[in-house]
Amino acid sequence: MIRKVAVIMGSDSDWPVVKGACAQLKALDIPFEAHILSAHRTPAEAAEFAKNARANGFGVILCAAGMAAHLAGALPQTPPCRSSASR
Repeated sequence: MIRKVAVIMGSDSDWPVVKGACAQLKALDIPFEAHILSAHRTPAEAAEFAKNARANGFGVILCAAGMAAHLAGALPQTPPCRSSASR
């Protein structure tokens, strides 16, 4: 079973950075969804997304954020997520 990739960005201004990853996923025929979730403005929603990611069919969460990369640090703190550094 191929699981989806969640591409999470902190705001829509991060799209120029994220669109290349989405284009590559699409070229490889890997299913993905792009979402805007902020560790600062919507922390509860970001945590809820991470908590339910596996049950919702996601196998990977790819985070991108602008100047302050708190999003990529916040989501691995929500079980069952873990950062690649924690393995």
